[in-house]
Amino acid sequence: MQAIQQLWGWARAHERHLSALAMAGGFAFDSYAFGRIDRPATQAVFIFYLIMAGVSIAVLHVMESRSPRAPGDVRAVRIHTLLVTATQFALGALLSGFCVFYIRSASLGSSWPFLLFMAAIFIGQEYFREYASRLVFAALLFFFSLYSYAILLVPVMLHRIGTGPFLVSGGVAVAAFFFYMRLLAWAGHERYRSARLHIRIGMLVVAALVNGFYFLKVFPPLPLVLSDAGIYHDVRRAGADFAAASEAEPPAWRALFGTFPVLHVVAGQKIFLYSAIFAPYRLATAIEHRWEWRDPATGAWTPQQAVRFSIQGGRENGYRAYSFRTAPKPGQWRVNIVSWDGRAVGRVRFSVEPAATPPVLTSKLLK
Repeated sequence: MQAIQQLWGWARAHERHLSALAMAGGFAFDSYAFGRIDRPATQAVFIFYLIMAGVSIAVLHVMESRSPRAPGDVRAVRIHTLLVTATQFALGALLSGFCVFYIRSASLGSSWPFLLFMAAIFIGQEYFREYASRLVFAALLFFFSLYSYAILLVPVMLHRIGTGPFLVSGGVAVAAFFFYMRLLAWAGHERYRSARLHIRIGMLVVAALVNGFYFLKVFPPLPLVLSDAGIYHDVRRAGADFAAASEAEPPAWRALFGTFPVLHVVAGQKIFLYSAIFAPYRLATAIEHRWEWRDPATGAWTPQQAVRFSIQGGRENGYRAYSFRTAPKPGQWRVNIVSWDGRAVGRVRFSVEPAATPPVLTSKLLK
């Protein structure tokens, strides 16, 4: 019994650090566990976390709105610690779930705003200590989570992506958060009044940032996910799959440091860009392969061609398509894989070197 009491005392003394650890735990768990966005199990997990976060914030708000706890009220102290930890775990799980799908749906170069926001959350967790600021912080994270989930859910429900579904997502999130704030006001009006203005201002800021990221095309085309992509000397149908021919590729770690595949191309030869993009069941949209060559004189990327494909969602490994370029110029190339409205899904970079004889190729089956 004494050991348990010491454990509770330690937990209470390190409540802020435990809550940050719980948020990190929720992030790590979801990064491993989340599957397809159109699966009922994934939706059930998101809804569970939303309910867990909403109830924990509300109950904690009711407790904080009452008279101060007596110094010897051990039970209340333990409940308070559990609620803070549960709130941060649920919020961490929600944010990480969105982060998982966000990063899956974009290259690292276009996902930096959300990663920066996640870093700000963990830093802010250590600074918001008082009741009012903690309520504001938790409420705004809850609003951001509602908004993030709506951005993922609405395209799945409407079977389309674009500005219309995005605006509907915002309306759903704002309406749900408004009713939740009314519940908090009813549960502890006097204490809520001290944080009300800050919550409203923060809500406007969050909504403005999300909309700004979307219309500046920083947001990826959620919930599309690039399942596979590569550059090859040849790609063709092989029954239900695709057969590709490629040169030896550099290890994955070398690509992180700027080393990309080199294709040795004889005069008049074609090269092929293959991609597989996952979309939820019944979602129909279009994607483009935008080929660009880097001008060695200026260093600028110059468009060479754009090929558009219509895709249909539902296939586990993604909708497969390829485009090709005949007699590519020597030098550095990249193919941006984007949605119909220009949002980045992925990118393949490579170099082309002229060759007098065809290189030795290896076969690969693309499923």
